Amino acid sequence: MRPRNSRTPSVTGIARHGRLKRFSPVGGIFGLIGIAIAVLAVSSLALAGVAVFTTASKLAAPVSIGKTVAPPPAIGAYPGGFNILLVGDDTRAGQGGIGAGPGDGGALNDVTILLHVSADHQFATAVSFPRDMIIPHAQCSKGGTSAGLPVNTALSYGGLPCVVTQIQSFTGVPIQFAGLITFDGVIDLSDAVGGVEVCTTGPLIDKYSGIDLPTAGEHLLSGATALAFLRSRHGVGDGSDLGRISSQQVYLSALVRKMETAGTLSNPLTVYNIANAATANMQLSTSLQSIPTMISIASTLKNIKPSNVVFVQYPGSTGGTGIFTGKVQPTLSLGDQLMTLIKDDKPFTLGTQGDNRGSVVTGTTSTAAPIAGSTVVNGLIGQSAAQETCSKTRPLIDQ
Repeated sequence: MRPRNSRTPSVTGIARHGRLKRFSPVGGIFGLIGIAIAVLAVSSLALAGVAVFTTASKLAAPVSIGKTVAPPPAIGAYPGGFNILLVGDDTRAGQGGIGAGPGDGGALNDVTILLHVSADHQFATAVSFPRDMIIPHAQCSKGGTSAGLPVNTALSYGGLPCVVTQIQSFTGVPIQFAGLITFDGVIDLSDAVGGVEVCTTGPLIDKYSGIDLPTAGEHLLSGATALAFLRSRHGVGDGSDLGRISSQQVYLSALVRKMETAGTLSNPLTVYNIANAATANMQLSTSLQSIPTMISIASTLKNIKPSNVVFVQYPGSTGGTGIFTGKVQPTLSLGDQLMTLIKDDKPFTLGTQGDNRGSVVTGTTSTAAPIAGSTVVNGLIGQSAAQETCSKTRPLIDQ
């Protein structure tokens, strides 16, 4: 195995990770859908009166994120809009040696996704923050105050509450709920749904993540193979984390479509397995770890059409200087436009995107018209969950 601290970027100018001795794992990319699946599953179980206590009791102790959100007064859709921060923990502790190597230390938030659900429950937006994007950091329990640090260092400075603090401060978006998931959660959840079918434009072979898909086309991924796909940075796009985010959205979009069309949540055994897998590998904020709240959020999420679920990257660029050397520099003008739309609860559609580094659109499962009054935003990279996409593969020249 190649030593972690000897790796160099395979593409000039791409963002390098904040901790080069580590692999670049996804940890919790499943967090976005994982939490949605978990609350949907717990909702179904609760309404059926089956094993709610069993699954809920497996959740790790909740953490306060500085918000007090009372559970809805009755079972039903959550009243109004809300924001959930979904965090992927790259810790190796207790993960069966996945990705382990010499010198592994504390955890980083390798995946950080802000999920906004509209007040009318008609659309949802998931914003991925590149792990190497440099942003100002506020004080947390273990420090972290700085005019510019990578997004992924927040977890090490104070756990899930610190990640919430940093993203809330940077975006100005109030965050009511938060959840964190680990490697094992990714594996168990992908198995629980019976795998996810993804498409690649060519062979995807990446010795760093362990993925080995020798042909182009459709691949049913589950377990450790799904994790390896989501972790692959060197094998997709331009070899950067920005390209990997687009590739990860291929998986997430396929999963959303599967949940809608395959009747996954109508199978009681599958529902139980999903809830069991999710709750055994997650830590939630105190505001979210409530059965009534989970049920209400589930009731809200389950009716949003895939065409109205948009995955986007927070805009940024590589090739900067100073503190941005080898990192991702946020494009604040476009990022502020995106965050203003979220804060104002306004729907939007993606316009001209430029180079979608890690994926290509091949089709769509829905021709639904955009929500009335939607703003067209140019320059954002992403896709709707209704779009069928393939991960854009690249050869590893050094393997």
